[in-house]
This record gives sequence, C-alpha cells and structure tokens, in this order.
Amino acid sequence: MEHLPVTNHPLYSQQLPCLGELPTEPIAARYRTLNLAVTVGFSLLVFLVLVIVTYQPWFSLPVELEYSIGVAAIITALLGGLIFTYHFFADRLIFYTLREQDIVLYKGLIFKKVICQPMLRIQHIDIQRGPLERFADLATLKVYSAGGSDHTLAIPGLPHDIAEKMRQFVLNHSDLTRD
Repeated sequence: MEHLPVTNHPLYSQQLPCLGELPTEPIAARYRTLNLAVTVGFSLLVFLVLVIVTYQPWFSLPVELEYSIGVAAIITALLGGLIFTYHFFADRLIFYTLREQDIVLYKGLIFKKVICQPMLRIQHIDIQRGPLERFADLATLKVYSAGGSDHTLAIPGLPHDIAEKMRQFVLNHSDLTRD
C-alpha cells in the first residue's frame, strides 16, 4: 500500500470557503404555520381559562385575586404576542444544507447560528415526531455527534419523507466512510 506524502501548506483566509455562500434548503412552511397556530391556540386557551375563572357564577373571588387574574391575562396576551412574533420571523430563517461530507444548519433571528456536523463524527441519527408534527406530516431530524450526550444539531420542520431520506443517506454514508 503506497502512502501519499504529507504536506502542510499554508492556508490564507481569502482562499477558505464560506459556509454562508452554500446553497441552502428551507424547512417546510407548514412548520411555521404549526408553530403560529400552537402559540395562538395555547395563549387563547390560557386567556379563556383566566376569563372563565374571573366571571364564573359559582363563587366570588377576593378582589386581590381578581386583580392578579387580570394581570395574568395581560401577561398571557403579551407573551403570546411576543412568541407569535418571534416564530413569525425566526422560522423563516431556518435553512439546512446536506453535503457529501457534512450537514450544515443555519438558524437564528437575533443570535445567528451556523452548525456544521461532519459525517465522520456522527454517532447516531434520529427522527422525532410529536402528535402535532405527525398531523402536519413533519419531523425533526436529530444528529448526535461522537463523544457527546446530547444532539449536535436538530433540523425541525422537515417533511417526513425528506427526513427519512436524509437519515438513510447519513446511515449509508457512515457505513462507507469508516474503515
């Protein structure tokens, strides 16, 4: 077996590839719709429970508790609005790139994140689907790195069939690249 000579040429920053210039794929638009619907539904449910407790006819509430419930209703509406606004803008900014040797995830509205996971370091890959994700035919692809206990990256909002294909690609690739 012939060994190739080892080289150690200098690399200059102008010559390095930029991860921000890779072609990316967005997650499914249904993911954003689902997040917005869940936020509105949960906020309305909590708000409605607070209103029902305040105006129910079976027992009277102390004045202090009525005031506290009113404050809680306002806080619920404000938090629901903030979470809705966040998902409205942030979910549009989740992209991924699957390349031959790695997976790259781009996300973040306020704090931008670019996570690059080399295929050779992938220990485990998992598809997770909650009841709402199953309803929307979506999945979250979780990639676990060798040496870590938690997932390295999670790509939410993938159509289920795409998540399965990506998982199978990584599994097939990892079999071929490990000697």
